[in-house]
Amino acid sequence: MNVAIFVSGSGTNCENLIRHFEHSNFVKCALVISNKPDAFALVRAQRLGVPTEVITKAQLNDPDVMLPLLRSYDISFIVLAGFLPLIPAYLTDAYPRKIINLHPALLPKFGGKGMWGHHVHEAVKAAGEAETGMTVHYVTPVCDGGEIIAQYRIAISPEDTVDDIAEKEHLLEMEYFPKVVEQVLREKFL
Repeated sequence: MNVAIFVSGSGTNCENLIRHFEHSNFVKCALVISNKPDAFALVRAQRLGVPTEVITKAQLNDPDVMLPLLRSYDISFIVLAGFLPLIPAYLTDAYPRKIINLHPALLPKFGGKGMWGHHVHEAVKAAGEAETGMTVHYVTPVCDGGEIIAQYRIAISPEDTVDDIAEKEHLLEMEYFPKVVEQVLREKFL
């Protein structure tokens, strides 16, 4: 089964997913798509032999561009790993419950428009939270509004900086995100 990974940034989660599945006999990371031509995730994917495509916002919002592109790679499932644009409704309709996202907070807190990356960790710090974590959820046309699949938590202290919080949360992503993706794929396709 072919999976596409959508990215906007450096791609540590993208690389982690590709490496997790590189010897799988049922999942292939077949394509990495980015909305940013300078995203380092594209370099990571290319180094690991995974084809890449760069799309504009207009292309993302055009079913006559995206659906043929995904079909050309025989994509069955989409994983958002730090992809910032909102996924259009036609794509969630074409891939019902077959698009998942990683969010760097414990949804429903700290989700929605503008809540990505450091913005999330800054909000967690400002709120004086005792824990942070990651959420994997299904993608719907509502930003961070889809059903939660899994959450993992980690304690934080008032002394933790925003960077400390980000690092703690990122460790959860590295450990658990590929496992959750694999579990979802096994439940859906095996």
